[in-house]
Amino acid sequence: MQMPRPTEEDKARFRALVPDDPRIEVKPMFGQLGAFLGGHMFAGLFGADVGVKLPEPELAALRERGARPYGPPERPMSGYVTVPDDADAAELLVRGAQFAATLPPKVKKKP
Repeated sequence: MQMPRPTEEDKARFRALVPDDPRIEVKPMFGQLGAFLGGHMFAGLFGADVGVKLPEPELAALRERGARPYGPPERPMSGYVTVPDDADAAELLVRGAQFAATLPPKVKKKP
């Protein structure tokens, strides 16, 4: 499986879509980027594709509107969809962050 590499423009677009919230961290992951809240990744960049994690009813509604799976075609990420290139993208990432905020914080494992 070949990993697509995001361009600097892709990374800037992703960072611009991530909500401005001091609880959110954007971190590099395997040459891509991920947005985390409470230790939970709620959005990611895979090549040029932006993905978001949402509750299943919202994912189903987006799939009905044509949203594609997110991540490698051989192994898409469960619970995520690729964000359509439209005006709703920033709002979808806000909803992803809101969803992540409802999850219990992840406890860091001891080394």
